[in-house]
Amino acid sequence: MSILSIDTSSQVSSVAVLSEECVAAEISMQGALTHSETLMPHIDTALRMARVKKEELKGIAVSIGPGSFTGLRIGLASAKMMAYAMHIPLVAVPTLEALAHHYVCEGVRLVAMMDAQKGNVYAQEFAWETGTDGLTLREQRALAILPLAEVIASLEGTAKSVLLLGDAMQKKTALALPANVRLAPIHARMPRAACVGLAALARLVRGAVDDPVTAAPLYLRRSEAEVLWEKRHGTEAAQ
Repeated sequence: MSILSIDTSSQVSSVAVLSEECVAAEISMQGALTHSETLMPHIDTALRMARVKKEELKGIAVSIGPGSFTGLRIGLASAKMMAYAMHIPLVAVPTLEALAHHYVCEGVRLVAMMDAQKGNVYAQEFAWETGTDGLTLREQRALAILPLAEVIASLEGTAKSVLLLGDAMQKKTALALPANVRLAPIHARMPRAACVGLAALARLVRGAVDDPVTAAPLYLRRSEAEVLWEKRHGTEAAQ
């Protein structure tokens, strides 16, 4: 069962074609080009590399955030369009949950963080636990917007090792970390379409799919453009 997976939640544009057996193809690029320029060409290339035709796809997986407002809109709109036009299931995967699929192992606290600007991060903690069906991902701390320094300080002194995932630390690698906290290596730190796809495959098996018409990004807050427009509109209205 091959599916197409998309992640445009950060500066990385990532597309993968995968099944339960393997990741047949994956393209991830962080560069000067925008998601609107790279996404569709990457989809065509990944399908060609995997030798999978569009009509053979059994589902579309997409990262829904939190993350880049513009990137999420582009990725989700493309995924919804393809799922609707091809009559195949859509699976919307929260970005921080997908990040936790970088490390499928017990005994480690996985803290996924995406940049929320102005010193804040979108943060969520997970852990893999053994259950009746093998390892299962469990949420340990709910998704929230918090100051980065506050999140780091809260991790100090715990017995378990902590691994930081996501783009929140990309420009802050000099920030002092507690002894029990490690930053994931750069190749496994940023969002990847393969991880979104792995999370989606488990949902597809359970029949947990999303409506292409109503699926929406997970923002948590308004964009800076919306805030500025409201300020300007309110000022003009008052005059």
